[in-house]
Amino acid sequence: MSHSKLYLVPTLLHAEANLLTLPQETVDILRGIKHWVVETEKNARAFLKKAGVLTPQSELVLHLLNEHTKPTEIGTYLDAALQGHPIGLMSDAGLPAIADPGALVVEMAHRIGIEVVPLTGPSSIFLALMASGLNGQQFTFHGYLPIDKILRSKKIKALEQQQGHTHIFIETPYRNQAMFDELLRTCQPATKLCIGYGLHSSGQWIMTKNISQWKHEVLKLEKNPAVFLLLSSR
Repeated sequence: MSHSKLYLVPTLLHAEANLLTLPQETVDILRGIKHWVVETEKNARAFLKKAGVLTPQSELVLHLLNEHTKPTEIGTYLDAALQGHPIGLMSDAGLPAIADPGALVVEMAHRIGIEVVPLTGPSSIFLALMASGLNGQQFTFHGYLPIDKILRSKKIKALEQQQGHTHIFIETPYRNQAMFDELLRTCQPATKLCIGYGLHSSGQWIMTKNISQWKHEVLKLEKNPAVFLLLSSR
């Protein structure tokens, strides 16, 4: 029985982003894949249609992997690869398996001997870091900070203690404003905060200011995804 490959397929960071933000090699490979592990079916189908996938939509095989998927449900997701078919893994936006449960499938592929092939595409985390002007030599991606206000405040204060180190985190769009307000309340005036908002959308902006400067801004963070970067130099 021949084993095929698990391709880690980047997607667009925003629904209105141009397909040209993906390398042609990535687009060529994903167009030939019929079997997929995806975060949500609707978003996956929309992306594959935009990318010009060759398989008719009715013949695509989509397995769901998101926060509601139990680890016991993914045991058969790579069966097609064991039969010689390529499988694609995608997140709803950006790179799979980063701030995304796709790592469960990747780990399984390694365990059962399926080759894992990461493809090139955009990462909001690294785009924001590149454009922030903050320390790109020492940085940590924390994913999501605690939702609880007290725990979140404690976490932010702990991050500030690591001087000269860039801390990167994200939030669900409807909680962006609460995160921004908490950063203004909690952080020291000299701490630097960068926000990368709506990357690869028509409303994209990236801005770095000290907390004291941010307090003079009237900022409304609404529906678009945002990346927050924090650096303390006290």
